[in-house]
Parts: sequence; structure tokens; C-alpha cells
Amino acid sequence: MDELEGRAALVTGASRGIGTAIAKAYASRGMRVGIGYSRDEEGARSTLAALEGDGHAILQADVADPAAVRQMVDLAVRQLGRLDVLVNNAGMYEYQPFFMESYEEWQASWRRTLDTNLMSAANATWCALRHFRSQGGGKVINVASRAAFRGETEAPAYAASKAGMVLLTRCIGRALPTDNVYAYCIAPGWVETAMAREGMETMREEIVGQIPFGRIATVEDVAGVSLFLASDAANYLTGITIDVNGASYLH
Repeated sequence: MDELEGRAALVTGASRGIGTAIAKAYASRGMRVGIGYSRDEEGARSTLAALEGDGHAILQADVADPAAVRQMVDLAVRQLGRLDVLVNNAGMYEYQPFFMESYEEWQASWRRTLDTNLMSAANATWCALRHFRSQGGGKVINVASRAAFRGETEAPAYAASKAGMVLLTRCIGRALPTDNVYAYCIAPGWVETAMAREGMETMREEIVGQIPFGRIATVEDVAGVSLFLASDAANYLTGITIDVNGASYLH
């Protein structure tokens, strides 16, 4: 993967968890990384301090705000010098039980989830494509979830948003290869992250029992796939989704 040296990536949701691991993997290969974050500036600065090399940047944006997304992408290009890879990793998980009492609450929860998980990826992609075209190409990597295929019983908006990311990836894959723009989706199962910890603490034995590996994925398991997808070796795979769930759910 020597070709990655000198390239630049913007990773949203990089103040912790999977985003931090992806940023570290990219920096270890000589890439400059834009660390996107929403509220956790301390976490973003911690990620920055952990990256090998120099030329990295931290970039604050509420990804649910289309104007903030555009500003973040444009600033990433200015600070990094170029943009070769966009990783849409920022996301949220919120319960929306089907028998939620308030109709207004139900609508608001769906809007928050779709704006944060799906529309942020669509908007960041639109913004990044303008830069990709001017420099001759680029890559979009969307971090979705096993839920895109399996569904969620108490968080349907989360599953729907992740399924949307899978289809967004396929649309880019079909539309833009002749522009040297490639897209991929990663669909992790349970991963050892702060966002998933609450569920894992009460269901760990059940979760591990469903995974043939006998362990929950680490953030490095996901970052390794993202590193491969950023490389030229993955170009012809554009449009695909790679499951990273230890064979816990096959489809």
C-alpha cells in the first residue's frame, strides 16, 4: 500500500472508536488525515496526538447540518492540501420503539437519525465529489452496520439509515467509475466501542455466543478493511459492501 503515502483522507466521527482507529491506520501508511468531530474536541485532539506523521487537522462540524458539512469538507481540502478519501463514519443510535407514545417524538427521532447517519453521508459525498473531479478521482467509504440487512427491532431508523448508506454506495459505484471515483461500504456487527458498550454489558454472553470467532470485533478489525479499501487494490470492487461481523450474520 505504498501508494497511500501522501494522500489525504477526511474521517468523520473520528474523535473515538472506529473513526479513531481508521485515522490511525491511515496515518501509519503516510496519509494526512482530517479528524472530523461534532462535540468531543478533547477526543479529537487525543486522536490527533496519537497519529503518526504530520500535516493532520481536526475539523469540527455538526454533520446533521448541511452547511456545516460543506464547510468541513472544503476546510479539509484547504488544510490537507487535497482530498483522496472520504470516510463517512459519524453516526448515532437512538431507540424508536414502534409503540412510542408520542407521534411528534417518533418523527423527531427519525429526523435526527436520518440526518446524522444518512444525509450527512450524502451531503459530504456531494461536497467531496467536486474536489475529486478537479483532481482526477477519489474514494468514498461508508461505515454502515449489520443492521442494514438484519434490521432493528427497537431502532428502525438506525437500520433504515444504514441500509440507505449501502444503497448510496451502490449508486456511486454504478455512476462514477469512469470519473475514477469509487465507493465502498463496511457493515460491522458488534464492535467494542463506547457507543455499543451499554448493550454489550447486558448481553455480552448472548452476543459472543452468536459469533463463530468467539469474540466481539475490535475497532482495528474495521480499520484494517478501511485501509484496504483506500488502496488501489480495491478499485475494481467499487459499489460493494464488506461485512465485518465474524460470520455472525450471513446474507
